[in-house]
Amino acid sequence: MAMMIRGALGLNPWDVLHQGVTRHIPLSFGAVVAVVGVLVLLAWIPLRQKPGLGTFANVAVLAMAVDVGLATIAPPEHLSSRSALLVAGIVLNGIAGALYIGAQFGPGPRDGLMTGLAERTGASIRLVRTAIEISVLGVGFLLGGTVGIGTVAYAVGIGPLTQFFLRYTVVDIRPASDRAAAVDAAEPRGHVGVPAGAVRSVEISAAPRPRRLRLGGSLRSDR
Repeated sequence: MAMMIRGALGLNPWDVLHQGVTRHIPLSFGAVVAVVGVLVLLAWIPLRQKPGLGTFANVAVLAMAVDVGLATIAPPEHLSSRSALLVAGIVLNGIAGALYIGAQFGPGPRDGLMTGLAERTGASIRLVRTAIEISVLGVGFLLGGTVGIGTVAYAVGIGPLTQFFLRYTVVDIRPASDRAAAVDAAEPRGHVGVPAGAVRSVEISAAPRPRRLRLGGSLRSDR
């Protein structure tokens, strides 16, 4: 997040909003991220979304991390350096998103708002997410947030990047009986018995695919 801000080539829609707000009130970027996160959490109440450890960690950790990053990273002068910060910021965001989703401790405030609205309205995740991000992007732009090539690059790249890294970060939280059933189903017909070591190997490879994750009672398609 801090890398994309310092790159000054465009931010993701929510950060366009955050930056726009900082131009009008005397709060740090991280503080605005936290305040907006809390306000979004309040919107969970009528949607009957249940927060988890990851929900609150998302608010607190993001707020602190972005302020530390902005204090550490100096604004670059050359376009090449700014471009490198943009690319690195998007890739690291994809890794971070996969880590917190894969841990399955609950979605962040903004993701929960998306899944909650999808459940209550019956609309698709794609439609709800698009509507939310266009709305916050428009408000953020009017407030003075930075929109540019980085905004487009983030929109195009974050989904595939998160999906790619999820294959390495998903924690299998299924009950042992369900994992054993998956192992039995994967066993070739006519094969009798599987050595203990082989069973453990199959169990690891049988982790659920990212698209089947359930977070806070909702399917999570993809920060």
